[in-house]
Amino acid sequence: MRLSFHPRGLAPRTVNLAEWCGHLLERLHRQCESTADPQLIKLYDELKSYPIPARSGPLAADTVAIPFKMRFGDEILSFISTTMIFGTPVDITLSELALETFFPADDLTAARMRAIAANLK
Repeated sequence: MRLSFHPRGLAPRTVNLAEWCGHLLERLHRQCESTADPQLIKLYDELKSYPIPARSGPLAADTVAIPFKMRFGDEILSFISTTMIFGTPVDITLSELALETFFPADDLTAARMRAIAANLK
């Protein structure tokens, strides 16, 4: 999350910075409220201190997902993400493990990701 908010991280390349970071802060705030974890609360306070512009208004009622839009050269790549929480109430080790996965949200992004993956082989 720090990488998303930091001015020397992804923030300068994030096209929809206000919406994306607003989404992340809301999600983190819910986690803070449900767990009262002091480290999460500290992270939330830290992230709120970064220079992120305010959203232009509330999200539309039919908004299903907030895409992460990143400038890549002259193009804008768009991703949607899903977060999975692992574990059961009896397994305390796994109960705090979360995995966020990003998927291309459009054909251009999918093509660029395939091209990048092909160059890694």
